[in-house]
Amino acid sequence: MARTYIDLHTHSTASDGSDSPEDLIRQARKANVTTLALTDHDTTAGVEEAMETGREVGVEVIPGCELSVGTEYGELHIVGLWIAPKAPALAEAMQLLRDHRATRNIRIVEKLQELGYAITYDEVLELAGEGSVGRPHIARVLLNNGFRGTLHDVFSSLLGDHGKAYVPKRILSPEEGVRLLKQEGATVSLAHMYLHGYPDEWLQDMVATLAAQGMDAIEAYHSEHDSRSTRRAVDLAARHGLALTGGSDYHGAVKPNIMLGRGKGGLYVPPFVLDDLKTLRRSQGLPA
Repeated sequence: MARTYIDLHTHSTASDGSDSPEDLIRQARKANVTTLALTDHDTTAGVEEAMETGREVGVEVIPGCELSVGTEYGELHIVGLWIAPKAPALAEAMQLLRDHRATRNIRIVEKLQELGYAITYDEVLELAGEGSVGRPHIARVLLNNGFRGTLHDVFSSLLGDHGKAYVPKRILSPEEGVRLLKQEGATVSLAHMYLHGYPDEWLQDMVATLAAQGMDAIEAYHSEHDSRSTRRAVDLAARHGLALTGGSDYHGAVKPNIMLGRGKGGLYVPPFVLDDLKTLRRSQGLPA
């Protein structure tokens, strides 16, 4: 009998994956993945399509989301499982952040104008086209308008964190991210905690802090975790009374070496992980 798989961390075209939510679930069925969580970045836009396809082909689909939050060591990722497909609180928070990004871009252009640079926001919008406007577009306009130097020079002197026209980016804190997902009734976990090389003592303190905020689990099983990382995550979870979760972090053609359910070939999320998460939710009075 063929082995079956659980995959609680995947992405679709609703964020930065290459497969549509429907195609993702059909691929999961072919890969013997019996339970899959769709956890696109900062959105639940694809989960209803995925759940409908799951009912059609016989794959249990858990609606989820992967939030990016800010720390002094860069972004940290927090996954919410069993999040409401519409997720109104999440949608509102993400809209506020998008609105802030638009306001931030305008303020950067204003600061550049105050510094004497020939640039208008209309030029930036025209260059970006249908894409989301960001600092690279502003930098390219500056270069097109005669800034002497390279793209790196633009960021070093003007647009980078210490540049003369820098405007801070608004991003959720880890604590805000956990609280937001819990508000939506999600089971919350810290994703791929050993992927980015955070200082170990800092990471242990972060887990303690987020556990106190209601975080439920740690993603111990991940495509980029070796056996030592998995053991460390399991031990840390036990120390704080947290459950375990795991997944491939599948992105389709964007990460062609990552397979659904199997990661790079050696990933296996044990069935008890899903059973324990469902038991935890029921003990909290939440549907599973």
